[in-house]
Amino acid sequence: MEVSIRLQKIGKITKLSNCFRIVAMSKNQSRDSKNLEILGHYNPTKKPAEVLIRHEKIEKWLKKGARMTNTVKALVNKNKKAVAA
Repeated sequence: MEVSIRLQKIGKITKLSNCFRIVAMSKNQSRDSKNLEILGHYNPTKKPAEVLIRHEKIEKWLKKGARMTNTVKALVNKNKKAVAA
């Protein structure tokens, strides 16, 4: 089973209330399917955007062979720089 780390949409359907979970899920499942593990969340509607990432869990999945989507990779890298500063 190929695993990807990607965003899962939660919340209401309106554009003003989009929130996302960062999850590990099977690569062949749709965005709103059951996930394997919740790794964080991302809320772009708040100013500044609210990002909570559990880096240790992401590292665990990457060691197992999971791949991050480009969007999640950008969020993780941005969050690592903000935490380090």
